[in-house]
Amino acid sequence: MADKTVSKHLINIEKQFASTDPVLQKAVKVFQDLDEMEFEMGLIENDETTARKSSWWPLISLVGGYSPAKSDFLNRFLEANLHTTRHKFTVLQYTPQATSATLPGTALDADHRLPFYQISQTIEQSIPGEGAKVNSYLELVTVNSGKLKNKLVIDTAVLNPSAENAANTLLRQHVIAISDLVLVFTDLFEADSDLNKDSVASIVKYQDTNKFLFVIDHSEIGLDENKTQEIITSWQRRLAEFGIFTGQYVVLSQNSSDSQIEQRVNNLNNDRSYRVLGALENSIRAIDDVIMPEVESALTTWKERCNASTLIILSFIIMLILFAEIAVGVLDLFFDPIIGPLFIVTLIAFLTPIHIVVSRVHAKFIINHLHKRQKQLNLSEDLAGLFEKSLSFWRILLPMTQPVGKTKKNRKKLNLLLEQAKDLIQALNDQFSRSQYQEYHPPYDAQTGEEY
Repeated sequence: MADKTVSKHLINIEKQFASTDPVLQKAVKVFQDLDEMEFEMGLIENDETTARKSSWWPLISLVGGYSPAKSDFLNRFLEANLHTTRHKFTVLQYTPQATSATLPGTALDADHRLPFYQISQTIEQSIPGEGAKVNSYLELVTVNSGKLKNKLVIDTAVLNPSAENAANTLLRQHVIAISDLVLVFTDLFEADSDLNKDSVASIVKYQDTNKFLFVIDHSEIGLDENKTQEIITSWQRRLAEFGIFTGQYVVLSQNSSDSQIEQRVNNLNNDRSYRVLGALENSIRAIDDVIMPEVESALTTWKERCNASTLIILSFIIMLILFAEIAVGVLDLFFDPIIGPLFIVTLIAFLTPIHIVVSRVHAKFIINHLHKRQKQLNLSEDLAGLFEKSLSFWRILLPMTQPVGKTKKNRKKLNLLLEQAKDLIQALNDQFSRSQYQEYHPPYDAQTGEEY
């Protein structure tokens, strides 16, 4: 088998982080090793990579109700005058050009570097007929704002009773799941309960990730510190009624600054790094925890159906022999030292191609089932590809239900990749402790030249 070529996506990522983030640069090599293993098993194509599962851009999203608080804050924060479509999900990206440009949703759907890559397929799977309308739900806007350099902002569609639908709900849940920082404007909780219930459920689901910053808008009035704390306490009690018990709070007022939000934004690169490494670890674990069990179960079902079909054909042949025995008496021939073995060989030669043909027919039904399971499990790996790799001649004939690649050798490789992913997370942790230590100490002893 030909070796897998390194994805252009991975090559570009490695160049991007070569000088800025050595941990993510090393993560590229682990992704590459995982890609080679998945390619050998038929799970991905030669030009694909598992690194595309997660956006490598730091992601900020804004979620709110129908009030102008969200859009007003965004214009003030980016120091821009945006006129985005309020019923669409707008991805804001930096441009050095003075003039902004608005691109259709297909630009997001087709670009693997952006957070809505192939989202039309997800929409179509959940809401048939809506996947082709991606331009009705998404847009990409370029903005000349330094705040957007090396990051993306997703301005979610407002909760509008006349425009809210299942696709909007799906997209909002997707945005909350993939974001590193979610600014939740509290007018979301003042919307009709039928409108905000799915968004609230997503916040509850991910509340322990520390990605939520609840923004309370009182920008029209001035507030002192005591009053600000009273407002935060009140909202903490109110959100507890929704099942939300974690997250930071910030109150926007005439005399407040956005320093707390700025602090979270400045830490986005770290949040992004942990998210990417977490996605890497999940991808490695998914091979053993999800992919192999799914395909092995499919192989077991396929094998049972094939054997049952062949047994039915064999039973029909035996019935013909019994009828022949009743009619003319042929059983004595089967005990003949020459005719008996010859008959068995002929029977095997007859049944073998029939069994192979039957197996191929049943395989088509199993492949269709695996395509559906892949969509249900939201996997980028091709389950049917691994299944087809496991349909070699001898695997069809022998009682083998283990997928190709489920070996001790690959088990060791997966364990090694998992350890490497954990080491990278530890290295990321060490970066913080080292940087804090270096605030008070030099990186080496000036007299001996040795590193601390």
